Amino acid sequence: MATLKMPCQKVILCGEYGVGKSSLFRRFATDSFVSASDRKSTLGLDQYEKTYSVGPDERQTKLQLWDTGGLERVASVTSSYFKFAEAAILVFAMDSVDSFNVLSQHLLEIVSHAEHAKIYVCGNKIDLKHDSVVSDADIQMFCEQCHNVVTGTFKTSCKTGEGVHEMFTEIARQVAVSSRSRKELERLDDRAFKVEAPQADDEPCSC
Repeated sequence: MATLKMPCQKVILCGEYGVGKSSLFRRFATDSFVSASDRKSTLGLDQYEKTYSVGPDERQTKLQLWDTGGLERVASVTSSYFKFAEAAILVFAMDSVDSFNVLSQHLLEIVSHAEHAKIYVCGNKIDLKHDSVVSDADIQMFCEQCHNVVTGTFKTSCKTGEGVHEMFTEIARQVAVSSRSRKELERLDDRAFKVEAPQADDEPCSC
């Protein structure tokens, strides 16, 4: 019996440089954290796959997380980075109002280049509670102004790991459900448009 291939869902990280996208990627891939002083800059797209068991039936799905590797402002990155994305995480730093205020620009890129992607908002660096300048009300207002295109919001700390696993687990669950629903709709569409070939009469036409 042939083994069914595990579905792989592409997830991309979007946001300003320095908000912690690569740190989120590292937490996802190796559950580790490297301080800014010890971190080496990388250039080039990076990706890592991780398997999650989701739903009441514990069905396995695979998330493939992509990081720009510092190439946020390189135009040639856009097409390959956004292509086939099932989900996009808008990341900002809780201690940087500027990184929050430009989320709308990154949102526009997502809806332009990955129109079918589920969109999530992630407030990173919650360990810097005393320096936080973005409130829950700010986040809620942003989501409302986006006309309900944001599927969910999360808060994380790459330094402590708080909220990171929970965020990716929930995203894995939601994109898996969305993917199965879309495939089912595609099967129904195929059935609806299927035209049966006309059957030949038993007796030849005498006219």
